[in-house]
Amino acid sequence: MIREARKAKGLTLEDAARTAGIGRSTLSKIENNQTRPSFDIIRRIMQTLELKTPQLFLQSAKTDISGRRDYTRAGQGEIQKTPTYTHELLCNELTSKSMVPYISTVTAREISEYDDWVRHNGEEFMFVLSGELTLVTEHYRPLHMKAGDSVYYDARMGHGLISTSKDDAKVLWVSLGL
Repeated sequence: MIREARKAKGLTLEDAARTAGIGRSTLSKIENNQTRPSFDIIRRIMQTLELKTPQLFLQSAKTDISGRRDYTRAGQGEIQKTPTYTHELLCNELTSKSMVPYISTVTAREISEYDDWVRHNGEEFMFVLSGELTLVTEHYRPLHMKAGDSVYYDARMGHGLISTSKDDAKVLWVSLGL
């Protein structure tokens, strides 16, 4: 995904690495799935290539591998924080996945906490695990949701979540086609 995004922006490996403030060899290793970068490096690459966070959770190389498996023990997913969410990436060791599963704690309490709409390619399924929240989208009225509720939507449509319960809401997200 990163190599394709870099090339689509017309950036050389050297230019993208310099702009992101990382070494050329580091970026090359990331593009070739030879290393797992820190969240800070992912954030810098994301800013350089103007990508949204969920797009970086997927690797892009398509393969015909079958019989693959990955698991994540409860509470052991890779944690990635943003100003509005704390994401726990699930089953994150496999590359070339079609979907990205993750649990998110929604820390935003007001839609104004978002710099802009969250928007990216693909579709998303979301299931509320605990708490209550409001899904705010571009083309629909806000949708109040509570534990056990679910929604499926086109992720190209601007969207954002705000917790409305006393404790931060938790959701299970599955992003497809990023």
